[in-house]
Parts: sequence; structure tokens; C-alpha cells
Amino acid sequence: MKPSYTLRQMTLYALKLGAIGFGGPVALVGYMHRDLVEDRRWLTEADYKEGLTLAQLAPGPLAAQLAIYLGYCHYGVLGATLVGIAFALPSFLMVLAIGWTYMFYGGLPWMQAIFYSVGAAIIGIIARSAQRLTIRTVGKDALLWVIYLTLAATTFLTENESIPLILLGGLTAWLVVAPPSGLKRTRRIALPVAVVAMVVAGIIVFAAHRSESSEIVASGATGASFGVLWDIFWYFSKAGAFVFGSGLAIVPFLFGGVIKQFQWLTEQQFLDAVAVAMITPGPVVITTGFIGYLVAGFVGACVAAVATFFPCYLFTILPAPFMRKHGSHPAIVAAVAGVTAAATGAIAGAVIVLGKRSIVDAPTAMIALTTYAILWKTKRVPEPVIIVAAGLLGPVIKSLAVG
Repeated sequence: MKPSYTLRQMTLYALKLGAIGFGGPVALVGYMHRDLVEDRRWLTEADYKEGLTLAQLAPGPLAAQLAIYLGYCHYGVLGATLVGIAFALPSFLMVLAIGWTYMFYGGLPWMQAIFYSVGAAIIGIIARSAQRLTIRTVGKDALLWVIYLTLAATTFLTENESIPLILLGGLTAWLVVAPPSGLKRTRRIALPVAVVAMVVAGIIVFAAHRSESSEIVASGATGASFGVLWDIFWYFSKAGAFVFGSGLAIVPFLFGGVIKQFQWLTEQQFLDAVAVAMITPGPVVITTGFIGYLVAGFVGACVAAVATFFPCYLFTILPAPFMRKHGSHPAIVAAVAGVTAAATGAIAGAVIVLGKRSIVDAPTAMIALTTYAILWKTKRVPEPVIIVAAGLLGPVIKSLAVG
């Protein structure tokens, strides 16, 4: 059946959504349903649900993957490519502009004052997001709680996200909830064995981190050399391949590598990068472009952004035919639930780690708590509005402190 819209129309829509789409992944996927299914009727409800299911099951930022899939529906790989680029381009250009400003004026007191308060507001936002994700992804499931708490504890203690432990969470959930036919007889003992296995794995990860902590080597590079660009490409490719559901899932992974492993940024610069991603529209993972700019300029920003979104792109267009047939299989659903619970636990652990750095006094504690309370009590206040308000408050607080 011939589509009722052109590829140009869909690409322009993605460009517009990427430029004005505030509110995070949940809001963005809601806008797509309202605009493309309900109002314009370019896509059917079935098309949308297939794309949303794939975006939830496969690793990658939710809104970006859904946009890519909807571009793929009627115009194949070309549609997916153009829509994906259009969706991410506006926020990428914005973070480049902010990155340039940050590099030239980041040492000035007024900009330091802005990020002083914005960093505290970010903690409140991430804390509330982690709470919502926990309720939605873990619920009352005992096994998922074990996976969640294991990742939260190891992320907090090691200040790093363990990808093998996240994958183990998915494998554990699969073997317990929907085991292969040959293992169904052992189902009665599967849960206690899985609990012990997850806890032991967490202890091993923590012990390995302690033994290797003195061997971390920093690159310390700030130029756009080939070696630095390769490190950026390889590292952010891995980051993009392990973002499940919310773009915030990339935060704990980036914290461990950007600060501790490569030492590209300071802790305050990292919090500033997260803040930049939150105040710009489009996908949260665009923070990688800002980080890439700080490390290696314009080329570094381009490499980081492409590396982050390329896995998301592949995970959307390659498994699409398979997911249409088998996306509801119990084994796949169980494994994804385990991985998502693990990723959510890592976010929760990262909230504590980042909070220790950004909440440094009574004013920042008050800003973080107020932000959390606003988001808890109402959905009418957009997150970017809170961040802008916090940014305006920072210089006031600093001027009063000096006075």
C-alpha cells in the first residue's frame, strides 16, 4: 500500500521534533503517536506498536529508535537513515554551540555559578527518573529486585557500570522465567541459585575493581589525534550499544570511562555535560557530542555522536523482521526484563555517586530536593524549565555568598 506521505515530509517532521521535542523519551514517543498516528494518520497503530516494542526490547535510546523504525516502515533503510539523522541533528548542533561557549567562557565565575546550581537540579531529575524506572521495570518481582540491587550496589561501590553483570542479569532472568525445555525440571531451585549467582558475581566485580583501581591509565589527551579519536569512537560505540530504554542509562557507563578510565573530563565537567543534554531537546544521549567536543573539538564531537547512534541504528533496522515475528516470545521478554532491571539499578547507583559530587552545601541540597519534589508532585513543569530556573538561581546564590 502506497504511503500517504513523502519521505521529505517524514524527514522534516523528525527535524522539527528534534528541534522542539522537550520532555525526555516518554514525552517524545507520545508526540510521535499523537502526530503520526492520531492526527496525520501517516502510520497505523500496528506500525507504531511494532516500533515501540522493538525500541523497548533492543538496546538503544527509546525515542531515537522509534523514530528510526517509523522512518523504516514505508521507506526502508533510506527512510530510517534520513529520519534518524534529522531527529538527532538539531540537538547535536545545539550542544556544539554550547560546547564552544563552555570552552571559551567555562572559567568565568558566572558560568561556574550557573552549572553549580544546574548540577544539583540534574541530581533531582535523575533521582526522580530512577524512581519511575524502578517502579515500571522492577515492580514486585523478587528476582528483578535482586538483579536491580546488585547493579545498584556495584555501581555505587566501584563508581563504574559493569556490562557483563548487566548481561548476566538478562541471562539469569531468562533461565529462571523461561528456561529451555531441558532445564524446566530444575525450575524450583532456579530462583535461589540465581540469587546467589547474582550476589557472588557482584562481589567478584567489586573485588576485581579494587585490584585494578591502581592500574587505571589516563590518556590525558586533548587534541584530535588518531589515537584519541579511535578511543572516542570505540568507547562511545560500546556506550551506545548498552543504553536500554532511557537515555539516562548511559550516564553510569560514561561516568566510569570518561572520568575514571580515560580521565578526559573532571567530575564537574561530566555533570555539566549531563546538564547540557537535559536542557536541549531531542535524545539525552546527545551528551556524548558535548563530551567529544570537550575532548577533541568539532571532530571529536562528530565521532562521539556517530559512534553513539550507529549501534542504535543497526539494532533497529537489522532485527526488525525477526522482532515482528518473535518479539513476544517469553524467553526474549524475560531476558529483556532482566537487562532492563540491571540497567535501572546502575542508574540508581549512579545517582548516589553523582550526588556526592554535585551536592556540596545546603543550597545545592535544597535545589536537588526541590527539583525532586516538583517532579514528584506534578507533571506540568517541564524538566528544561526547572534547569533554566536553577541556572538563573546559581549566580544569585553565589553573589549573596560573596556579599
